[in-house]
Amino acid sequence: MLASTPEHHIWMDRALSLAAAAGEANEVPVGAVLIGAEQQLISESANRKVRDRDPTAHAEILAIRMASQRLQQWHLEGCTLYVTLEPCPMCAGAILQARLSQLIYGADDPKTGAIRTVLNLPDSPCSFHQLKVLGGIRSQACRQLLQHWFEQKRQYPR
Repeated sequence: MLASTPEHHIWMDRALSLAAAAGEANEVPVGAVLIGAEQQLISESANRKVRDRDPTAHAEILAIRMASQRLQQWHLEGCTLYVTLEPCPMCAGAILQARLSQLIYGADDPKTGAIRTVLNLPDSPCSFHQLKVLGGIRSQACRQLLQHWFEQKRQYPR
């Protein structure tokens, strides 16, 4: 079982900063930071679905792609992914495929969360990989960022 540490808050704050920038760029404000076993930054990203015109351009997928390129391998065991929102089924699948050691996320996603809220892919029979998971890190800040962004979108239609 993972426990919250000061480092988790530091990395989540960085992911929150990326998420805020994504929101300002008209993207759903989700940020992701991927670190190595020695607590070094390997990659980071935010949602870019609108900018890239790519439905797979979620923050988690982009951070995993960048880390794989940087490390020249797809197997990211020993790495930890910090993300501001509980991953969706697509991202949860990518996290498992990449063999990440740990996932730390902020806010639960009651609509599409595939880690603990709606689905539990890491602990399901279809999962072949042991993923350590810790949710709720800076959850209030993560949730408020998303709620504020969606409230603004509803007030000012495009």
